[in-house]
Amino acid sequence: MAAANTIRVLVETTPKKMFVSALDWPGLSRGGKDESLAVAALLAVVPRYAAVARRAGIPFDTDVAVETVERTEGTATTAFGAPAIIAEADRRPADAADAERLASLVRAAWAVFDEVAATAPEVLRKGPRGGGRDRTKIVGHVTDAEAAYAAQVGIKLGRGASRDAIRAAIIEVLATPSDGTAIGGRTWTQRYAARRIAWHALDHAWEIEDRTEPG
Repeated sequence: MAAANTIRVLVETTPKKMFVSALDWPGLSRGGKDESLAVAALLAVVPRYAAVARRAGIPFDTDVAVETVERTEGTATTAFGAPAIIAEADRRPADAADAERLASLVRAAWAVFDEVAATAPEVLRKGPRGGGRDRTKIVGHVTDAEAAYAAQVGIKLGRGASRDAIRAAIIEVLATPSDGTAIGGRTWTQRYAARRIAWHALDHAWEIEDRTEPG
């Protein structure tokens, strides 16, 4: 029986790392040393992502199949560990319903991150070589990244702007219909911005979950 939910993906390739990113589901993006590992990693988090979609009030069937619709060479950012390429599909216009859907999924990703961070212990399990940030440093990193992301979509807030103010400004941009071109006089499109911002929040939410010692 065919899977009920076909996830259209972009594949970013580099010699060191590849990323597979769902083009219609902001935040559903995983990396691996090769494409098969990246796809496997994406499929492994589908149940977790379903919880994000539920928070956003959007149906999401976990019986999925992956369809590669774009493939492109990645960048140093891809190799470092982040989805970096603006896909052709990210340049599609977004009407009012599309924009609200993108904003809802980003809000849900933030809600998941906040909930996970609020209930996690301060000290997280270290990696095999003893590395890895603890909870407070991860939260600070995510907050700093959100301020940088705001700048990428043309938001200008004064230094010291609160996280809530930054997020509200980002959501206002994402929830506004667009013609698919770069927003805010910068380079990111609306759809790519939603993908990147939601991915970062969920990547660290799932990191915290995976590195929390069993109670």
